[in-house]
Amino acid sequence: MSRLPSVTRAASGAASAPAKASQLGATIAAMLALSVAMGFGRFAFTGMYPIMVRDHLLTVDGGSWAASGNYAGYLLGALLASRMPTARAAGIARIALVGTVLALLALALPMPTGAIIVIRLVAGVLSAFGLVAAAVWLFSHVGNHRGAPLLFAGVGVGILVSAEIIAGGNVAGWSSPAMWIALSVAAAAFVLIAWPALGRAYPQTGDAAAHHAGIPGLIGPSALIAAYGLAGYGYIVTATYLPLFIHDALGHIDPIHVWAAFGLGAAPSCFAWHAAHERFGTRRALSVNLLLQAFGVLLPVLVPSSAGYLGSAVLVGATFVGTTTIALSAARHVAHRVNFNLVAVLTAAYGIGQIAGPLASTALMSQSHSFTWPLVSAAGALVGAIVFCFL
Repeated sequence: MSRLPSVTRAASGAASAPAKASQLGATIAAMLALSVAMGFGRFAFTGMYPIMVRDHLLTVDGGSWAASGNYAGYLLGALLASRMPTARAAGIARIALVGTVLALLALALPMPTGAIIVIRLVAGVLSAFGLVAAAVWLFSHVGNHRGAPLLFAGVGVGILVSAEIIAGGNVAGWSSPAMWIALSVAAAAFVLIAWPALGRAYPQTGDAAAHHAGIPGLIGPSALIAAYGLAGYGYIVTATYLPLFIHDALGHIDPIHVWAAFGLGAAPSCFAWHAAHERFGTRRALSVNLLLQAFGVLLPVLVPSSAGYLGSAVLVGATFVGTTTIALSAARHVAHRVNFNLVAVLTAAYGIGQIAGPLASTALMSQSHSFTWPLVSAAGALVGAIVFCFL
C-alpha cells in the first residue's frame, strides 16, 4: 500500500506530459492567429502605406484616414467582442482569420480611397475579433494562462514576416497589388497551420489556478483603463508612420527593414515583460515599459539619423506588445472589482487612443509639415500613462 501514492503520482505525471504538449500546440495555433489578425491584418498596412503612396494609389492624407478607419473598426470590434460567448471563441477566431485573408486580398484590386478606408475598417473589426477570440480560447477553453507571452509574440512575428515579404517585393520590383496578393497567400498559410488546433478539446493541467497567485503593485481598473488608452495613442504614431517619415533618410536601405526590426523587437519582448510583471508587479513593470516606449517614440526627434530611426523601431517594438502583455494580464487580477468585461473595455480604450493618434498627427503635420510634433505628443501621452500607474 505504501507504493500506491508514488504509482499514482507517476501515472499523473505521465498523463500531464501529453496534456502540456497539447497545450503548447494550442498556444502556437493562437500565436499564429494573432500573427494573421494583428501582424498581417493590422500592421502590414504600415509597410504598404508608403508603397501605395509611391504607386499613386493613396495620398498621405488618404492613408491617414485609412489608418484611422482601421482603428475605428478595431474599437467597434472590441465592443462587439465583449459579448462573445466563450464557447464560440474558436469559431469566431476562424471567421476572423478567413476574413482577414480576404481583406488583404481585396486591397490588390483597383479601388478609390473610400473603398480602401472601408476595407481597412472591416479589417480592424476582424483584428479585434481575432485578438479577443484567440485570447479567450487559449485562456478559458484551453486553460493555458501561462501561454500569454507566446500568444502576444504572434503580433511581432506577423509584423516581421509581412515586412520581409514587402521588402522582398520591393527588391523584385513588384507593384502594390502583387505585394497584397503575396501577403494574403502568406497569411493563408498561417491560417492553414493553425486551423486544425482551433476548436479541439484540450485537457486542463491546473496551470490556470497556479497563475492566479498574487501580483504585487496592481493598478485599479479605472487607472489601468486610462493608462492603456493613452498607451494606444502613444505607440500608434510610430507604428503608423515610421516607414513613411524615414523614407528618404536611409540611403539605399529599404525603410521596410526598419519596420521589420519593429516586429523583431516585439516578438521576444513579450516573454521578458511577462516575467518582469510577475516579479516586480504591475505598477513598476508597466511604468518602466511606458518610459522606455516614450524614449523610443521620441528618439527620431532627438537623433534624426539612421541610428535613431533603427533605435526607435527596436525600442517601440520591444515595448508596445509588452504593454498589452502586462495590461491584459493585470486585468485578470482586478476584473472582480468591476461588473463589466474589463479586457474588452481595455481593448476599446486602446482603440480610442489609436483612432486619435493618426487624426491628431494629420492636424499637427498640417501646421508644422513635420513629424516632430506628432512624435512629441505621442511621447507625452506615454508619460501621462505613467502618471496613472501611480494613482
